[in-house]
Amino acid sequence: MRRSSSGDSTDVGNLVSFTSAEGLINRLRHLLGLEGLEDVRTEASEIRRTLENTNPGSSFFTELQRKGIMSELDQILEAREMERAEYYINRLVRGLIEEKPGRVNDINLNRWKEYEDVYTDSLWYLDKRDSTGAHNAGYWGNFIPQIPYQLLKRFTRKGDCVLDLFVGSGTTLIECRRQGRNGVGFDLSREALDLARENLSKEEDRYGTRVEAVRADSTSADYSSELGKLGIESVQLVLMHPPYWDIIKFSGDEEDLSNASSLDVFLNGISACAEKAHSVLEDRRHLALIIGDKYSKGEWVPLGFRSMEKVLEAGFRLKSIIVKNFDQTKGKQSQKELWRYRALAGGFYVFKHEYIFLFEKA
Repeated sequence: MRRSSSGDSTDVGNLVSFTSAEGLINRLRHLLGLEGLEDVRTEASEIRRTLENTNPGSSFFTELQRKGIMSELDQILEAREMERAEYYINRLVRGLIEEKPGRVNDINLNRWKEYEDVYTDSLWYLDKRDSTGAHNAGYWGNFIPQIPYQLLKRFTRKGDCVLDLFVGSGTTLIECRRQGRNGVGFDLSREALDLARENLSKEEDRYGTRVEAVRADSTSADYSSELGKLGIESVQLVLMHPPYWDIIKFSGDEEDLSNASSLDVFLNGISACAEKAHSVLEDRRHLALIIGDKYSKGEWVPLGFRSMEKVLEAGFRLKSIIVKNFDQTKGKQSQKELWRYRALAGGFYVFKHEYIFLFEKA
């Protein structure tokens, strides 16, 4: 039942629950037929209460979608003029019936408030690593799964192909499978590749994706040839999470960047990776470099920024620098007090952050 501006009641059908987008849209369009702002507020409040009391698991929308719609309804309720209320109503209806996709992702910009899980700030504080599905912390040096989660959400669409140049235990490929992206990961360590494939086998493939872990040295491989063997001509996102030079020795292979004999040798390897990635990445698509700094003989080595410069020289342009916290590494998790003493005695600060440099192919 609804009240008209004259106080009459009119039957508008079953509007007490929403099991389809059409039902909600019809209820919102009904608001546009009301003449008084107070009537609009009364009806909008009823819609909001219905949404608030509807179980997302039994309806057409997710919890994030419900919160986004309720936020839009709040703006309608706060409107002080009928014209403004109608603007907000029409905007909400448009968001429910029209897709406005991002240039390189599946985010519907007409419903942008629903994406609370997608970061847009340059400081990421992540309290706990995602350990759902096949994700695990069993590989020393693997990055937190929330990093590829965020990057895939922002810079790929379902069906796109992601290239990970240092696949490690397969964190990026697992996230590709979870989000419906195809993925290829390079690594020169047979042990890492075996672990990546084992982890991938534990992740359900709901979207029919194709993910491949390939043995290749990212500093010297022919990317076009390696991808061509898989029938792939180009990729839509590249991730680089290289060793932080010699902080962790990942293998005994001389070609492994963690065994680079000097900083210049390490940076030459970063240059080679960036140049090769540029050749297979589609225009105006993105590359993300995840890396931290290090200390050497009491001196801070700005490994991140030196590596950033090498990627810029390869023909990319910088879009963002994200600083991500980390609480502790496996090597330091039981030595907090020792490292605090060392910092006080040595006049330095204990690393608590790393960088995500985001580039676009110019």
